[in-house]
Amino acid sequence: MCLFLDHLHKQFFKMLRKASAQIMRQMVRHRSTDPSLILERSINRVQLLGRVGQDPVMRQVEGRNPVTIFSLATNEMWRSGEGEVNPGSGDISQKTTWHRVSIFKPGLRDVAYQYVKKGSRILVEGKLDYGEYVDKNQVRRQATTIIADNIVFLSDNIRDRT
Repeated sequence: MCLFLDHLHKQFFKMLRKASAQIMRQMVRHRSTDPSLILERSINRVQLLGRVGQDPVMRQVEGRNPVTIFSLATNEMWRSGEGEVNPGSGDISQKTTWHRVSIFKPGLRDVAYQYVKKGSRILVEGKLDYGEYVDKNQVRRQATTIIADNIVFLSDNIRDRT
């Protein structure tokens, strides 16, 4: 019995030391000015609802996983003169924005390559990614990409437009 109590006593103090160490680490993070110790939550989340601009392509750079890439168009519409005395009397304007969508996730990458088609209406969820590349004329360019982690198919093809 005494051996058992001694074992319990050691386990209790081991747990207490571990909990104390965690509390101390958190106190240091919160009171420290060292940015490497501060852990904050942040959100990088995107949802796009639009139409596919081209059939997807699958690319693979040597030594890397393949990626499925396609473009997605989203539209903004507004009526000029909104907020005036006679609402609804202005012309309707529209702006189309094109987004580059990349899918690295293995199962989703393959499904998108096979089933996403030009004109399909889809919802894409993912995160924004900013990067640079050098074009064929050796000019450094910046690129914004949506790294998709989910796709919802809303239509089979272009005939399903509403």
